[in-house]
Amino acid sequence: MREFLAGAALLARGLGQWRRTPGAMALGLIPGTVVGLIFGSALVIWGLVLPGLVDDWTPFADTWAPFWAGALRTAIGLASFGAALLIVVVSFTAVTLAVGEPFYDRIWRATERSATGVVPDVEYGFWRAVGDSVRLIVRGILAAALAWLIGLIPFVGGVLGFVAGVLLTGWLLADELTSRALSARGLDRRARTQLLRSHRARALGFGVATQLCFLVPLGAVAVMPAAVAGSTLWAHAALGIPPRDGSTPGPLPLHPDRSTNARPDSAR
Repeated sequence: MREFLAGAALLARGLGQWRRTPGAMALGLIPGTVVGLIFGSALVIWGLVLPGLVDDWTPFADTWAPFWAGALRTAIGLASFGAALLIVVVSFTAVTLAVGEPFYDRIWRATERSATGVVPDVEYGFWRAVGDSVRLIVRGILAAALAWLIGLIPFVGGVLGFVAGVLLTGWLLADELTSRALSARGLDRRARTQLLRSHRARALGFGVATQLCFLVPLGAVAVMPAAVAGSTLWAHAALGIPPRDGSTPGPLPLHPDRSTNARPDSAR
């Protein structure tokens, strides 16, 4: 539990980047606002048409007792809206990171500079961001489908489906958000996955905290810049990269002999 809370605390530390580089963080609100309006509108429309769709999906329940028909349709409606919400959160993250690549690259570099004094000399790139975003959306749809199936369990499905969805989506968000800082230090997808699994509780803590903030109205827009900054700090802690202030960085690195592929900021 301590590692889980430590991961969540890294998101809060990401908010501290507003104090250091407010300009870069403010620019990071722009792509989230545009994408958030689109996905938010789609979610509202889905919520409005969903009751009629559920009735169309369950004509066989018209002959049931009202209690059981209502219970079935409520379960399907909640599961369907919850699954759509998970897809929206994952898709929002994926699309926002792709279209906002220049903005979030600036936040990442500012966080690297303020936290360690060095910036890895690696370009993440727009098309790489697009590829990662497509993979995230596909995995998010699979996670939402699983949460939807769990949500159909009578009476307890709503709670179980929500918990499963938050955990699954939190893991996906942690994977996607940390990919920039870890890739910049030479870790390929397999190595990044291994690192996340070796610090599973801390990764889940960061991802779940981010996911819960994204579920709050306008939370996704407001928190996205901090999530990018916090994911950079997560990578530093997982790799054992010492911070500028000399405090303890976190768990020991999984690859202690791996080069950070960074150069001092003064050389840039």
